[in-house]
Amino acid sequence: MSRVLEADALGKIYQVSRGLFRAARPLHAVDGVSFTLDAGRTLAIVGESGCGKSTLARQVTLIETPSSGRLLIDGKDATAPTPAERKALRRAVQMVFQNPYGSLNPRRTIGAALAEPLVINTDLTRADRDAAVAAMLSRVGLRPEHAERYPHMFSGGQRQRIAIARALMLRPRILVADEPVSALDVSVQAQVLNLLMDLQEDMGLAMVFISHDLGVVRFVADEVLVMYLGRPVEQAPAATLFDTPRHPYTRALLAARPKIDAGERAHRPPPLTGELPSPLNPPSGCVFRTRCPLATDRCAAERPASRAIGGAMVACHFAD
Repeated sequence: MSRVLEADALGKIYQVSRGLFRAARPLHAVDGVSFTLDAGRTLAIVGESGCGKSTLARQVTLIETPSSGRLLIDGKDATAPTPAERKALRRAVQMVFQNPYGSLNPRRTIGAALAEPLVINTDLTRADRDAAVAAMLSRVGLRPEHAERYPHMFSGGQRQRIAIARALMLRPRILVADEPVSALDVSVQAQVLNLLMDLQEDMGLAMVFISHDLGVVRFVADEVLVMYLGRPVEQAPAATLFDTPRHPYTRALLAARPKIDAGERAHRPPPLTGELPSPLNPPSGCVFRTRCPLATDRCAAERPASRAIGGAMVACHFAD
């Protein structure tokens, strides 16, 4: 498999204003995230709201520039590209957003929305663009005549299919899917997920899949990266992480999943207690220590380094 995406210690810091006469404070939205991704594989990024998942996605899609670290797309440095390099790299990575209706212009037909990437990035004739739009609509399970309709004329699942089609018009190498099914009915979610996986297999796509739904993640992911307050706490192959979670936060996330079996419900660990700390004032040492059942004085004094344990990379002093 060819490697298409590599992140090395990526970080993103925002300067948050606190008023006219007070100095801005740094907010570490992403801190020290590293991973690699090969063609045809899916990396899932999970964690609570505010953990930095979407900020990381915006860096991968070149919407934002990392404050630190290094990002490689198809072997090319994408950390601080020139405008010309950025335009070329953006053809290789595209994004599917959470809200399919909000990501489509209500005043433009579906055909115009799908053709726009081709107008901007290629020299195709009008006839060739129309043919490409019709072919892609068919590929995502829609009919060519749908190109003349507007977004409000479609259901939520159909709109997400249109959003996926638009993201694939330039034949990208990497697809970033940010909560792509969370706004859809449960009955439609499986259809969209199956479509994504079929397209990934057909086109050899590498996919970064962002979600808080671990049931969905288990279905689609080859590898899982768990984040907490901007930092990676555990990364492992999906089968390893779900069978043998090492980090206390990962175990808490898995325990929070709904259980049908009464015996499983009776034996699951207690839920997390306490509030998520403010990213403007994160705890010293291990950022999870204020909610961790294993926390000791060492956790407050020393930030745990990520280390290999049983096939996983875990940032915890007591993971083994």
